[in-house]
Amino acid sequence: MKVTKINLLEYLKKYFGFSKFKGLQEDAIESLIEGNDTFVVMPTGGGKSLIYQLPALILDGTAIVVSPLIALMKNQVDAMRGISSEYGIAHVLNSSLNKGEVARVKSDIENGVTKLLYVAPESLTKEENIEFLKNQKITFFAIDEAHCISEWGHDFRPEYRNLRNIIYKIGNLPIIGLTATATQKVQDDILKNLGISDAKTFKASFNRANLFYEVRPKTKEVERDIIRFVRNYKDKSGIIYCLSRKKVEEIAQILQVNGIKAVPYHAGLDAKTRAKHQDMFLMEDIDVVVATIAFGMGIDKPDVRFVIHHDIPKSLESYYQETGRAGRDGGEGFCLAFYSYRDIEKLEKFLSGKPVAEQEIGNALLQEVVAYAETSMSRRKFLLHYFGEEFDEVNGEGADMDDNIRNPKKRTEAKEEVEILLNVVQKTKEEYRSKEIINTLIGKENALLISHKTHLQPIFGVGKKKEDRHWMALIRQVLVEGLLKKEIEQYGVLKLTPEGNQFIEKPFSFLMTEDHVYSDENDAMIITNAKGSGSVVDDKLMILLKDLRRKVGKKLGVPPFVVFQDPSLEDMTLKYPVDLKELANVHGVGEGKAKKYGKEFVELISRYVDENDIVRPDDLIVKSTGVNSGLKLYIIQNTDKKIPISDIAHSKGLEMPELVKVMEQIIYSGTKINIDYYIDELLDEDQQEEIMDYFMESESDKIQLALDEFDGDYDDEELRLMRIKFISDVAN
Repeated sequence: MKVTKINLLEYLKKYFGFSKFKGLQEDAIESLIEGNDTFVVMPTGGGKSLIYQLPALILDGTAIVVSPLIALMKNQVDAMRGISSEYGIAHVLNSSLNKGEVARVKSDIENGVTKLLYVAPESLTKEENIEFLKNQKITFFAIDEAHCISEWGHDFRPEYRNLRNIIYKIGNLPIIGLTATATQKVQDDILKNLGISDAKTFKASFNRANLFYEVRPKTKEVERDIIRFVRNYKDKSGIIYCLSRKKVEEIAQILQVNGIKAVPYHAGLDAKTRAKHQDMFLMEDIDVVVATIAFGMGIDKPDVRFVIHHDIPKSLESYYQETGRAGRDGGEGFCLAFYSYRDIEKLEKFLSGKPVAEQEIGNALLQEVVAYAETSMSRRKFLLHYFGEEFDEVNGEGADMDDNIRNPKKRTEAKEEVEILLNVVQKTKEEYRSKEIINTLIGKENALLISHKTHLQPIFGVGKKKEDRHWMALIRQVLVEGLLKKEIEQYGVLKLTPEGNQFIEKPFSFLMTEDHVYSDENDAMIITNAKGSGSVVDDKLMILLKDLRRKVGKKLGVPPFVVFQDPSLEDMTLKYPVDLKELANVHGVGEGKAKKYGKEFVELISRYVDENDIVRPDDLIVKSTGVNSGLKLYIIQNTDKKIPISDIAHSKGLEMPELVKVMEQIIYSGTKINIDYYIDELLDEDQQEEIMDYFMESESDKIQLALDEFDGDYDDEELRLMRIKFISDVAN
């Protein structure tokens, strides 16, 4: 059957009601109809599904669509049935069907009614299904979410890697592979595994110009910050991603008790509940889905206005895929990720039990996520470079749509440092990954460098005046600017590009920005508004509050942080509390602290509000689920009874760091806890006095600064417990 371009537009209008194709759709459809193996790389929202749906409707026979998720299949089957009077036009064949339903599916295929058959890879491997399909008129195979084939893909499924063999058993038919996210390495892997290396490839731009990208430091008040953010999107749809089912349930519950219509979604819920929650989201009965990565793949909801990552994902492929669910209608989409290097360390621990090859791949992908989170250059340019696409950060579409561009960091001339870096790559014969290059630069020996005798070369230590973090930031920016590249086959090995070699011969100006540093969980967080236009902390009021805090601290003979921490002052600049009751609801204050220190602060804020005609927010009180308040009471009662802290943790199923975190929340809100009995077992009198003196004289209570000061004399837990004692004794 010859289908002309005019025919295609007629069919498009007839079946889907559209009068023109989007992007590369038409060319890819023509390729498939002509019987060519075809490969499509197109961002979420680019209209990938239509590329195989339209040919399936036009051609005589049944197209088989291999899809990884039941929810995705159901969504697409419902959509196909919506455009046809024939219920059997599209079917699912998977483990959820009973015998009668399977018989109906097979009958519709035999009678030529079914145009699209959606199958999971596991269902396709069943011998009975292979035997049945061998005898039917099959038009082509569509492999959706094809990145699942690649071990480098962010959602590796072993069954996908056997697809080529199964397809051969059914017939030598055209194959179309489709994915919304794939690096060159993953693309090569997909084509090789499907046996379609000569496929006609259609690769659309990965740039989603309507999405705003922002990364914020993840503090212990992340839930409060999420609630504040979501409230800016009242009655709008959003998705919040977490890595664990437990965290999904917690966040959903916290949102619910704070008046936000939210539901959880993860693989631990039964199929009926998952389907119900998905439908509630699609039908707009609720606004927010809190989910693991199981949610959203192929879900066709065009008006998702924000995607939040409570936990940073395992790869940039995952991040891109998940953020791509925002703004599919072309409207605004805000992509907010909370980042803490501790989350990366947790993910590294998960990898430690896996085979060595998988660990190497997983760690390489994680380091790309770290690079994205910590970079101060254009996030869009960084992301697109990762997927093999160049972007003009000055004139490109959506160029100003990220936090780093809206709030740029200072740039410094780094021509000489780039020259040093490229020379080290060249002199070490382009055999090293970033880590070894940096160790060579700063003069840090390891087994690999010694075995290659690199430590004996004149270049060893040539960059030791700068920290390793500085060199890592420079490597990332040099990669994006195309002076270096990462070798695909030996993933992570740095190689010079022709442009890099030209730079060595004739160096030119290179401006670099320092990476963000997210050093400590207690670092104050700058809240940015929903439009991404930068800080909404009231800088003028912040200066006045800090000045007052200094005076109060001096009068009482305590460091300023003992009065109120920086995050508390920042929260005051957002909420403008004008009485002690309101002040008690500010982050890290509580009733006790409000009474003890609050009078002068609320008087200052009240005057400031009047003088500057400030419109105060109606309600920024975050309610707890009650779980924490019960736990806090339990801790206070049991420390009063002098029960060992490790026993309290064990009885509540907590790790010690988790329990210490809750204890910190208690004392920072102004309530006393006496843990002297426990500390006396850990540290002698002189040690305690030394640490207490440090906190009394310090300008900051940050643990990292204390660790640096004592240089290994005390560990993290000892210092945190002593900080609890200090704040409890001195401040509360």
